[in-house]
Amino acid sequence: MIGNFASIVVFVRVAEALSFKAAADQLAISGPAASKAITRLERRLGVRLLHRTTRRVALTDDGQAFLERCRRILEDVQEAEEVLTSRRLTLVGRLRVQMPLGFGRHVILPALPALLATYPELAVDVDLSDRVVDFANEGLDLAVRIGPITDSRVIAKKLYDIRFVTCASPSYLEQHGTPMRPEDLVEHECLPYWMPPLGRHRDWVFERDGVPFSLPVSGRLNINNSEALIDAAQAGHGVVCVATFLAAESVKAGKLKVILRDFVTKGPSVSAVYLPTRQLSTRIRAFLDFLAAVVPEEPAWDRSVLGRYPKPKRPPTRSGPLP
Repeated sequence: MIGNFASIVVFVRVAEALSFKAAADQLAISGPAASKAITRLERRLGVRLLHRTTRRVALTDDGQAFLERCRRILEDVQEAEEVLTSRRLTLVGRLRVQMPLGFGRHVILPALPALLATYPELAVDVDLSDRVVDFANEGLDLAVRIGPITDSRVIAKKLYDIRFVTCASPSYLEQHGTPMRPEDLVEHECLPYWMPPLGRHRDWVFERDGVPFSLPVSGRLNINNSEALIDAAQAGHGVVCVATFLAAESVKAGKLKVILRDFVTKGPSVSAVYLPTRQLSTRIRAFLDFLAAVVPEEPAWDRSVLGRYPKPKRPPTRSGPLP
């Protein structure tokens, strides 16, 4: 049984790295020893788990199904060890997290060193990208996503509703005037977010009388990176609509000025996403607590950009007008 468990550990490492050498390095064994462990495991199971060539390693369908079961086994074993050795108080091990580029850089990563200082034996591998990941194939523990979660296999914990704010540089507004309504933007040079896969710009969303509405915008400079759009706006090239967490620093520094404050509405939600397990890893639980502290319901960046935290509009009650 001990030999079987050791082979499972080797298989999980090889399957996640898709490399015998990388897995062997992680486990401090030789490459041939890792290969022999997988061969023994395949013989015992009577199925092929990996496709091997001189250039690459890939999972078979049976290997993919077996990998998901093996991960749960290792998680249960690790959880049992943590219970018996009281390691809940000192997180140990590696956490693999994916997060969006802008939100990760501006919100999460600046706070991450404090978490690592609290838990010196914890390591965090961060995949900083805007792509949608596949948990089953990539070996991730947790992801931070913006927008709707369509994968029914995962659990999503909502953190925050993004708000987009419309801004321009003081020099641009002095030269071109300040739009008072979203419809006034047709008379201005807008800096839209360009979405290459869809071949179009992202609409700007506003709210009037409690009702959100989209406004198609176009401009001569269109970029698929919000930070680059902020740079262009600061240089006086036009009006930009970006998330408050991205605009906060420029607004505070006086490089951008917020306009159309009365039309701000909620944007997409930010969620922490992870696979369901019978016993959630202590590392994942700790990271969820960390995210809840870093991303409160009423974040400081919303207040600093909008001057106040925008409260949702409520319908009148029978007792009288809105409070």
